[in-house]
Amino acid sequence: MTNSGSPNERPRIDKWLWCARFYKSRALASDAVAGGRVHLNGERVKPAHSVRAGDQIEITRASESWTIRVLAIPARRGSASAAARCYEEAADSIARRDAGRAQRRLMGGAPPRPPAKPDKRSRRALLRLLRQQ
Repeated sequence: MTNSGSPNERPRIDKWLWCARFYKSRALASDAVAGGRVHLNGERVKPAHSVRAGDQIEITRASESWTIRVLAIPARRGSASAAARCYEEAADSIARRDAGRAQRRLMGGAPPRPPAKPDKRSRRALLRLLRQQ
């Protein structure tokens, strides 16, 4: 992990997001940046934009959003604990995510799943019901 801001050590934002473990692959990170779900210092950027220590990044993924400040530039993708040392999340961001998590828990989450996969006869009956609606 380096803290230097020299041009040779400033990675692309998609690579930084992947190294900091916000996305499982660099392609997913690149798609998120290109899709406008990641903002750097309040502005929409392209995946090739470089990141420096001190930059503020807003990330929106599904129903969660993070507001983080870049503390360090990782040399490579490492463990989750090493990745967590590369950024600092804002207090209001933590509170927002906790409130959203509590609200989803109160709503009951996903509907209950059936105990087994429907057989051929049951599946056809379900399809008939869906077509009638």
